[in-house]
Amino acid sequence: MIQAILRPEKLKDVEERLKGEGFPSLTEISVRGRGKQRGIVIGEMRYDKLPKELLVVTCKDGDLQRIVDIILEEGRTGNIGDGKIFVLNVEDAITIREGRRGEAAL
Repeated sequence: MIQAILRPEKLKDVEERLKGEGFPSLTEISVRGRGKQRGIVIGEMRYDKLPKELLVVTCKDGDLQRIVDIILEEGRTGNIGDGKIFVLNVEDAITIREGRRGEAAL
């Protein structure tokens, strides 16, 4: 499973590229948070938590690196706050409708 925290303005680019390369399945969640920079200061205003998008893609092991590369290519601006990618192991996946398990559920 890939969890990517992205800038909101980069989400559409990442989603379109993933879909175009054959990876249409994903979940997105609007979130707020901060990284090492602890938010930003603009003038006298401090923004402690910034809006981000959490993109979740569960995939086969063989597709993982390609998906990570797409997220890196499309999600990067080169500026502080571009986000992070986390890769997690998934023990099992089960489709609710059909009860398929494992890779067949992906």
